Amino acid sequence: MAGFFSGHDFTPNRIELAFREAENKKGFINLAGSNPTYEGLIFPPDILKKAAKPYWNKRRYSPDPRGLSSARSAISGYYGRRTPSLQIMPDDIFVTASTSESYGLLFALLADPGDNFLAPKISYPLFEHLAAIHHVKLRTYDMEEDDGWSIRESSIISESDERTRGIIIVSPHNPTGMVVKCAIPALDRLGLPVICDEVFAGFPYGVSDIPPLGTLHGKLPVFHLNGISKMFGLPDLKLGWIAISGTSVRDYEKRLELLNDTYLGANYPVQSMLPAIFDEGTGFVEHMRTRVRTGIDCALRLLSENGRIKAFRPDGGYYLFPEIDTGEDEEELVLRLLKNCRVLVHPGYYYDCNRGTHIMISCLTEIEKLSEGLKRIVSFI
Repeated sequence: MAGFFSGHDFTPNRIELAFREAENKKGFINLAGSNPTYEGLIFPPDILKKAAKPYWNKRRYSPDPRGLSSARSAISGYYGRRTPSLQIMPDDIFVTASTSESYGLLFALLADPGDNFLAPKISYPLFEHLAAIHHVKLRTYDMEEDDGWSIRESSIISESDERTRGIIIVSPHNPTGMVVKCAIPALDRLGLPVICDEVFAGFPYGVSDIPPLGTLHGKLPVFHLNGISKMFGLPDLKLGWIAISGTSVRDYEKRLELLNDTYLGANYPVQSMLPAIFDEGTGFVEHMRTRVRTGIDCALRLLSENGRIKAFRPDGGYYLFPEIDTGEDEEELVLRLLKNCRVLVHPGYYYDCNRGTHIMISCLTEIEKLSEGLKRIVSFI
């Protein structure tokens, strides 16, 4: 069999099988969830109904390859309100169906088959799938766990080669919560385009503000990726964007316009709703932030009660990535937590972490479930 993922083993792994068995048992708690709609965080339906009404009354589809003008203006205003402020004009914004689609468009824009991108060593597995689809390669740079998971600049330099076409930065980083707070000289030294994934930028924790990367690297072409899935807890409405800052952006925009026009994947009614979602959704966003901060506070307090668990205070996002000092294989630990505690966490190797024993905990989880699940883990370990 030929084609994408033809050699991939689709057999459920041991953790997946154990999860399927455990999730139907009384008292099961999922501490690895990332879907706000499963955790009682439902964006106000009245706002969505009101925002959709003008579109349904007119129902006229007039697509723009960069996205609906009013949607791009709303996104431009969002960057202008960030701290520090980043001025990105509406014409420098491309509306997409999702952050995943944005990555695919940028891989196609920046690289030919066989070229490569640098990506963090600790990383969400989405990148490798998207890279495979577009026949590009990923080369990974290291992160310093003992320095709050900061990016190791020497690794960025050493891993780049003549076929490197861009660098992926995730800030806040998934799942460590690291935020890039100051310029990274290695990026300027290489001068390559940067793809900055900011989908968790609405959730600062250890820092007061999360700077857009374009404010730290004003001359580099920076492609900022975000969307309404995480920011507004609206994963079902499927809308993302690419916002470009820096010099030489005109070199990319006409080609990116053609790529986006080829798909026109962004849902037109949702594009029309975006200004109202930005204008009227701020109260719900603050509610989500408060919930996540409360969850992280709770988790750090409970985890600190066990000296064998080392949890960094994240800069942002809504995950924790603690190290467990047991000397135990990660998979076996996660399986035992499922069997004995009826609690699901993710092992660190899901995120390509091969140092020590780590687990991923989502603090998006409803507080009572989060607290109970963590108490079980702390007691068991």
